[in-house]
Amino acid sequence: MNRITLGNDEFEGRNNVYVLADEANDELALVDTGLATTDIREELRDGLAERGYEFSDVDDIVLTHFHVDHAGLAGEIQTESGATVYVHEADAPLVEQDSDAMAAVDEQRRAYLDEWGVPDEQQAELLAFLTELSHTEGEPADVTPIDDGTVLEVGGRSLETVHAPGHAAGLCCFETSDGSAAFVGDAVLPVYTPNVGGADVRVERPLATYLDTLERIAAREYERVWPGHRDPIETPTARTREIIGHHRDRTESILDVLRKQGPADAWTVSAELFGDLEGIHVVHGPGEAFAHLDHLFHEGVVARENGEYRLLDGTVTPQSVV
Repeated sequence: MNRITLGNDEFEGRNNVYVLADEANDELALVDTGLATTDIREELRDGLAERGYEFSDVDDIVLTHFHVDHAGLAGEIQTESGATVYVHEADAPLVEQDSDAMAAVDEQRRAYLDEWGVPDEQQAELLAFLTELSHTEGEPADVTPIDDGTVLEVGGRSLETVHAPGHAAGLCCFETSDGSAAFVGDAVLPVYTPNVGGADVRVERPLATYLDTLERIAAREYERVWPGHRDPIETPTARTREIIGHHRDRTESILDVLRKQGPADAWTVSAELFGDLEGIHVVHGPGEAFAHLDHLFHEGVVARENGEYRLLDGTVTPQSVV
């Protein structure tokens, strides 16, 4: 296995495409594909050429989730090679670019933007950004859906699917046969903490869902994981625990906002946490605030009315709810 590093100015930084090659049996698989832009397409073609391959040589594509910086080129590569494209069943309709599924996501996002209190001007800016970004989706792919526990035999390796929702409904890790390592997509990242709430508006109880995923990954005690962005993580359990701690700290920050300001919507809380936002962060910021506020609501710490959250009486600590 080796890694091709691709550019990415739109999201969390450098994207990784992992190349799994079984030369003895002439099998080639990719884990993720990168954005469908001219520059990224050429970077990936060049990276494969350096290893003696072309798009037409790819037998299998394993997608960690549907986001365009991971799945954008899957359809194009499949067109050239006839590759099988695997992705979790929750994300399959979006990789296939099913019009009903995509419209439902758009409708849910618009509803949340209103509920979160995002001003009309910022909503217009976000929608313009998303429209401009739509060209990075690439061609639709014909998908083979997978689920938790599915074992894939690709590139001379056996990979077990570990469903890891939170950042995306269908996000999956792919564990090596000896259980020591995994491809983790955006479930665990070495620099940024993966966004929850705004990155995939389909996820119900986004923070609780993601915390469950982090606990599941930590319990597997991997020796190393290969993330969707940047460099391998050599201490994945420690990094996973660090991200859980980050969410405890963020919960404390949100509680402080409500203590000082009184009832507030997700956009107001987001502004206190992150300041002015642009691009994709117009949905990521209030989405992250919402994920925490929603969690506090379900834990009985705050009340919710007309999109605003207020603290209920009683003392609460982040450790008691995260």
